[in-house]
Amino acid sequence: MRKAGRHFLQIPGPSAVPDRILSAISQQTIDHRGPDFAKVGLRALDGLKSIFKTQEHVFIYPASGTGAWEAALVNTLSPGDRVLMFETGHFATLWKKLAEKLGLWAEFIEGDWRGGADPDQIEAYLTEDKAHEIKAVCVVHNETSTGSVSPIAAVRQAIDNANHPALFMVDTISGLASLDYQHDEWGVDVTVSGSQKGLMLPPGLSFNAASAKAMAANKSAKLQRSYWDWAEMVGPNKTGYFPYTPGTNLLYGLNEAIDMLHEEGLENVFSRHARHGSAARAAVRHWGLEVLCFAQGQESGVLTAVRLPEGHSADAFRASTLEHYDISLGNGLSKVADKVFRIGHLGDFNDLMLVGTLAGVEMGLKKANVPHAEGGVQAAMRLLA
Repeated sequence: MRKAGRHFLQIPGPSAVPDRILSAISQQTIDHRGPDFAKVGLRALDGLKSIFKTQEHVFIYPASGTGAWEAALVNTLSPGDRVLMFETGHFATLWKKLAEKLGLWAEFIEGDWRGGADPDQIEAYLTEDKAHEIKAVCVVHNETSTGSVSPIAAVRQAIDNANHPALFMVDTISGLASLDYQHDEWGVDVTVSGSQKGLMLPPGLSFNAASAKAMAANKSAKLQRSYWDWAEMVGPNKTGYFPYTPGTNLLYGLNEAIDMLHEEGLENVFSRHARHGSAARAAVRHWGLEVLCFAQGQESGVLTAVRLPEGHSADAFRASTLEHYDISLGNGLSKVADKVFRIGHLGDFNDLMLVGTLAGVEMGLKKANVPHAEGGVQAAMRLLA
């Protein structure tokens, strides 16, 4: 039976695509080797620099964020290189597994999935590496599985305090265009991101922003690469073209998304996400439920991960809420599977949409007989007001 009204897609990405972007994507495909396309390509490549806050190279791939993970590693490292990573959650774990499959020696600093990366632990680890065998430090900025944010500028300072030459790589797939991010100012060498989160696009584009140091490493890196090779892209990108068929229509949408972000103002985008994160957490705590991110000040404005009480299935709650209220919520992943659900509040999203989302969650808690105190929506509304 048809359900009336709009579906609430409140997973932490892909986020809902605004009509302006859908309209841009629906334009007729053009010749990606023709003169008209150069304007599209250059606009996208230059525009992304303003979002990453960089003057360095930005590369665009027709791929998911996983592809951009691989591109970051294969363009800068050699077989057997040591890579230091921090276990912030599921996606940090997946990046480590990918590194190991590529033949890298990936090491984890263990985390409890309740906060971001700890700069002090990273500094101590690097200080012990007297021979500078560690070639890269990889950190997830916004860990989508837990709703925690790593202090990227502080991690950069930790690397500098240890006087260590390792490359600094950051995954901000779910953080870019939602949370403040400064590739150049924070001294990041390779930033990884994707299209389907704060950029408000469908999945299908991924990105690397690369510093001069990373571009120099590309010249001596020995990991095999072809499709991902930055060196193959630099020349064509100068004139707005790509070495292979790009995601033409998604680039139309990307240019529209960049325009929309600047029309609102990036600082306004960041403050909006922060406010929505605070309001969502106010609702969760009023319900008497637990926010998964325990580290104060590291909670995400992109999503809120919520632990259900022992004996209650988060997956059963999500299924019931979808059935009765037509709202999709994110599931718990690996270590927190069936223990956690995730509320996405990112992208083209306003106060009224958040209130509707939280109302759906509160009704879902009651329908699924999850113990909670009523009035979480009102708690969020008081904060928003």
